[in-house]
Amino acid sequence: MNDKEILIQKALSSKHPKDVVNAFLNNTDKASVANAAQHLIDENAVYVSLNFDNPELKEIEPWCGTSKGRQVYIDTFSNVGTYWNIDEFIISDIISEGDVVAVFGQFTYTSVTLNNTFISPFSIKARVENGLITYFQFMEDTYASAASFRAEGQWEIQHHKGSENKFMVGKK
Repeated sequence: MNDKEILIQKALSSKHPKDVVNAFLNNTDKASVANAAQHLIDENAVYVSLNFDNPELKEIEPWCGTSKGRQVYIDTFSNVGTYWNIDEFIISDIISEGDVVAVFGQFTYTSVTLNNTFISPFSIKARVENGLITYFQFMEDTYASAASFRAEGQWEIQHHKGSENKFMVGKK
């Protein structure tokens, strides 16, 4: 039994929310996410990625928004690896109180198509009931992740009144 399988077995045995979330996060690669989800995700679990509902962002990152069901977890974590190379994923803290787990860390991804690398902090709020994840909200630097796909184009930004407060961001 490898280290990833040991984490799943520990989570199944203890049913402790922190163990369940840790086991899942350590099994999100394409080869092991389906097995981890089958054992650790409730069949009706809610998954919230980056926002509750943003159609424009969903076009860039199809897993964004709110979805429901175990298969969403499998598809999401499998597809991330087709958009980016996962260079590093570091969990710095896992905190649990009752059935709620908070996870903090950082990752480094490189877009497969454009070879743009970015580093992002991340945070997760998860709820675990009876040894299964029932809610999972993943937050990251959404601007950096979406910008890693920017091939060209600029935005004109204005966050204060007055034409002197306009500026451009993006690639020329």
